[in-house]
Amino acid sequence: MPLGWQIYYHPYVLIGQTSCLDAKSRLSAQDEPRRGLKRIFMSKLPELLAMLKAGVHFGHRESKWHPKMRPFIYTSRNGVHILDLEKTSEYLKRALDVVKETTAEGGVVLFVGTKRQASGIVQKVAQDAGMPYVTERWLGGTLTNFKVINSLVKKLKRLEDQEQSPDYEQKYKKRERLTFTEEKERLLTMVGGLRTLEKLPAAIFFVDIKEEKTAVKEAQRMKIPTIGIVDTNVNPENVTHPIPANDDATKAINLIVSAVGEAVKEGVAESATRAPKEPAKEEKKEKKEKKESKDKKAAKKEDKDEKKPKEKKAPKKKDDKAKEADAKDDKKEKEEKKD
Repeated sequence: MPLGWQIYYHPYVLIGQTSCLDAKSRLSAQDEPRRGLKRIFMSKLPELLAMLKAGVHFGHRESKWHPKMRPFIYTSRNGVHILDLEKTSEYLKRALDVVKETTAEGGVVLFVGTKRQASGIVQKVAQDAGMPYVTERWLGGTLTNFKVINSLVKKLKRLEDQEQSPDYEQKYKKRERLTFTEEKERLLTMVGGLRTLEKLPAAIFFVDIKEEKTAVKEAQRMKIPTIGIVDTNVNPENVTHPIPANDDATKAINLIVSAVGEAVKEGVAESATRAPKEPAKEEKKEKKEKKESKDKKAAKKEDKDEKKPKEKKAPKKKDDKAKEADAKDDKKEKEEKKD
């Protein structure tokens, strides 16, 4: 294998010895066709070179690694694990396909990233894609006790509508308006990103599954598919669709979260073409169910009408024992009368 080819696909082995751009320029004409075979999904995914520049391949120290991350680790350098970017590209492709299919079917993807370096990126991408997000502290019971969270969201909407009413200042005193604004700001930090979430999400995307362990457990309990960035210090089996990558570098987080946001937009655009067909199918199903229910009711009525004359039975004749008991009672009554 030529040196240039090896450096281009595994440049992190030679970090500090040569630059990636120099390695790419050293590719020969014979290696050019082979390079195209490796980059099947480059139209959708970030290029390997872009991942390398963003630091997606850096993991944690060897002492903090999780054994189940072994398949995703390529090597270690200066006591730090290095992730295999080809595996990252493969698993990122699978995750993006899941996100796109979920949103194309009309589902909602919840973005979760509460760590400092991820909160701003997650909020920006989620708002751009029109999806709910959580960038502050995850409220316990957001999924398992969704009714309470939904009531808080409704309260926030009510306060916002109340504030926009024309007679707001005349109707409430200054003290009352101050309490309303304080309550609104509190709810904004708690559930401000969940205003568009009217029901449980179809999937959840996590930036750091170790930081969001409570949310991951709730999703597992509610059996909601999860997509998450997994670093070398976490168990990838805790999420349904893991993406092996660096979850601490801002550039790496921005690269992957932006790719997920683009997949959401593609799915939403595709759902617009599917939307006219889905209601027709639902209407047909409802009509079929109504017809079946009517037929069942009619059949039940016919069965009842047929059974009514049969159910009428002649009065039962008294048994011999009952007759003897009645005769004894009559004799006793007669004796009592004589006495």
